[in-house]
Amino acid sequence: MVDVFLICVIVIGFFLLSVIGLYLVVKYQHPDDKNDAYIPKLVVLLGFVLAGGTVFLLPLDVANNSNFAGCEGFNTAVCGGLNMVLFWDIIYWLIPAWVFILIPFCIFYYEADDGMLMAGTRIGAKPKSKLKEALCYETFVVVIFGLVFALTYLFLNSTSIPVRDWTGPDFAAGPIYSITEEYNSTFSASQLANMQAGDVAILNANTVNPEMSTIELSINAATFYAGLMAWMGWFLFACFGGIGMAALPLDLILAFVNRPHHMDAVEFAEAQRSLRDRVNELVNVGELLKIEQEENAQKYDKMGWREKRKAMAEEKKTWIKFKQAVYLMEEDAEEFANCTENYRNYNPLIPIFSLLGGIVALIISLCWVLQIILYMLPNPPVTPFLNQYFRWFETWFNLFGVLSVAIFTFYLLICAVKGCFKFGLRFLFFQVHPMKLNKTYMSSFLFNIGLVLLCALPVVQFSASAFQAYARYTTVNQTFNVQLYYLKFFGWFWRSKVFEYALLAILLLTCIYLGCKPRDSSGGKDSISLRDRLRERVSG
Repeated sequence: MVDVFLICVIVIGFFLLSVIGLYLVVKYQHPDDKNDAYIPKLVVLLGFVLAGGTVFLLPLDVANNSNFAGCEGFNTAVCGGLNMVLFWDIIYWLIPAWVFILIPFCIFYYEADDGMLMAGTRIGAKPKSKLKEALCYETFVVVIFGLVFALTYLFLNSTSIPVRDWTGPDFAAGPIYSITEEYNSTFSASQLANMQAGDVAILNANTVNPEMSTIELSINAATFYAGLMAWMGWFLFACFGGIGMAALPLDLILAFVNRPHHMDAVEFAEAQRSLRDRVNELVNVGELLKIEQEENAQKYDKMGWREKRKAMAEEKKTWIKFKQAVYLMEEDAEEFANCTENYRNYNPLIPIFSLLGGIVALIISLCWVLQIILYMLPNPPVTPFLNQYFRWFETWFNLFGVLSVAIFTFYLLICAVKGCFKFGLRFLFFQVHPMKLNKTYMSSFLFNIGLVLLCALPVVQFSASAFQAYARYTTVNQTFNVQLYYLKFFGWFWRSKVFEYALLAILLLTCIYLGCKPRDSSGGKDSISLRDRLRERVSG
């Protein structure tokens, strides 16, 4: 029988995720997208619900206890009755559909260059041409990843699960007990007699084969693609999650340390002059970039393939550097406004909440580091640590343990997004996509939702492994820690703890780096050097 409380939790959770997702889209969207891009907005909203649902499905699985032996009928008091296999299979299919079909198509359509004067405008755009271009790119993506998915499933879908053989006498040779039927014709575990000497004798007669054997199984497509998506996402989560676990607490605490202070006349004049100079430099850089882009458009036709590719990569890197400098300048301008004309209207509770959030984030990050070092990496584990803390709640209020799992798991997703933004801001490998109130274009929404969905399954797998003792009766534990754990090729990465070591190493390196350089560069000198390099290239 299905637990009504869990049904209510699912309905309320879906409603809350939908409301939060809608709020984020409405409040953070750029004014240019206010009455436009409805399909990408729907994809972002449902993608947010899907990502949140993937993470919160783990604590729901814990509360459901579907793999507890008593759920077969003799002790269903702790069983939720939900078909978690169906829930997880739906998630396993929806995430690839969002990551490789819906989000790429929306990005291609939203950013299709149709001869428009400026990115983000819709003047002169031809919807049919944009749709055709987006479909062409999307077809390429589907074909490439479709081949990858098909070939990997064809050759790597087998798992070798180790088993140990036990041989014993027939249970019919053991003692026989009679059970008195209750008045309502139901069976409960309390009717079972305690183990006696006859039972002990039967168990002692068992013989155990000291050598481990294996069972070769083929796993279904949904489970295999969950493992493949988790393996792919681990490369992103190990990098960005490690960076975010160090950067998130630091940035929240620095938001309190560097909170707005009232400026005197001298400080005001110096800050205003510095901002004005940086704005002028960035305007010059923008003009030079426009000139260089026009000149390169004429040169590309005369270049070879390799030379053209190199020139385009250099141009893209320059644009990324320019956008980073603009973003940092806007951040400093906002801080300047909070210290001057907006000082009286600035909410003094914001830095206090940032400090409290930073302290909580620091505690959670430290707990995760200790859980990795004490439980996940050693064999056998030194201590259950967080598992013991979660199971302690089972003695008096089980819901708190489930909520704790949800908090620790969702925190990892937030760290992944934070780490991606921090990495993109410090280095020039890709364009940053910050989430700014009333300043976020739909392309940034789509990028961040795609990143969150790619990291969702690695986060679930990581949490299921970290909390294996607490989540021992979950369906996801059976999937990730048994079937996929011994999967051909991919299983080696998880059995060798490759990603856990990488995550921990990146986290420690980030702590050292941020300890030496805690604040993001203001970008003033970078703007000048970028301007000088562009002038040399244009004049040359």
